Amino acid sequence: MPTDPVATAATSADTLLFDFDGPICNVFAGVPAPGVARELTRLVTSKDEAAGRKAAETDDPIEVLRIADAADVMLGQEVERALTAAEIRAVAVAGPPTPGSVDALRAAAETGRNVAVVSNNSGECVAAFLDRHGLRKYVVEIVGRPADQLHQMKPEPYPLLQAASLLDVDISTCVLVGDSVTDIQAAHAAGADVIGYANKPHKHEAFAASGASAITDHMQAVADALIGEQNA
Repeated sequence: MPTDPVATAATSADTLLFDFDGPICNVFAGVPAPGVARELTRLVTSKDEAAGRKAAETDDPIEVLRIADAADVMLGQEVERALTAAEIRAVAVAGPPTPGSVDALRAAAETGRNVAVVSNNSGECVAAFLDRHGLRKYVVEIVGRPADQLHQMKPEPYPLLQAASLLDVDISTCVLVGDSVTDIQAAHAAGADVIGYANKPHKHEAFAASGASAITDHMQAVADALIGEQNA
């Protein structure tokens, strides 16, 4: 059995669930997130000034969406559609996949594991990016943002449980690779294992405090663990 925590978590799982923004793609690399957040905030403000003032305090498009949905479900739906359109534009110019992610997806599929993407980004933008980079063949299921149930976005466990249901696997046999505390919270709530991808230095401490099973700075570590098992 491997003694490295990343290798232990990755190779003990029958199913790998990957968050999208971070582990696979830097979604807003070409279309910066603060600009998208401002665009969405203008939409929110035009319908609800109080929610717009609150939305103006964040530069995170997903957080603007949460604020809109909390203020009014119909407004949340309108903002969700606008965000989906912005995400699709963004992934077209986001650049290449996260280093190591292609190897990780390929290794997971080639070792006979189920692979799914579970994301608070829209399923449409995930599919567009995977197709653009020839990665769709490695991914069995995509569970994107639940557009009609926005309250079920991570850190709620719904996306992970939905992926497990679609794959017909027990969630306890899954490991999620995610780059946020909400990913870790969602995995714990669902009953899955979780590898924290610390793509920023401050995330190490946050992930450790949140109880991540393993933490890595590089997606290649996930790939190497699976490739190592394959070559053993």
